[in-house]
Amino acid sequence: MKKVTYFHLATCPYCKQADRAIEELIAEHPEYAAVEFERINEYEHPEIADQYDYQCNPCMFIGKEKIYESHLFEKPEECRMHVEEVLKRALENAASGD
Repeated sequence: MKKVTYFHLATCPYCKQADRAIEELIAEHPEYAAVEFERINEYEHPEIADQYDYQCNPCMFIGKEKIYESHLFEKPEECRMHVEEVLKRALENAASGD
């Protein structure tokens, strides 16, 4: 399974929203717990963040493919929908042997 590279900031309200969505979705769908997240604080690791093409946090990649990038005024339901897509794609990669 390919891990999810998750760029975030500690004080970002949208990142906290994404964290809640991850927790809720794993509680509802225990199979999502198998997805590995590499959480990278872009302030602490700008040398890693600079290797990826994104503008906003939270942002999630599988490999170098951007699956989800938040936007200003994103609603919790929209965030949850996108986070679930990330989780599903990560599991699909595992099932297909990627």
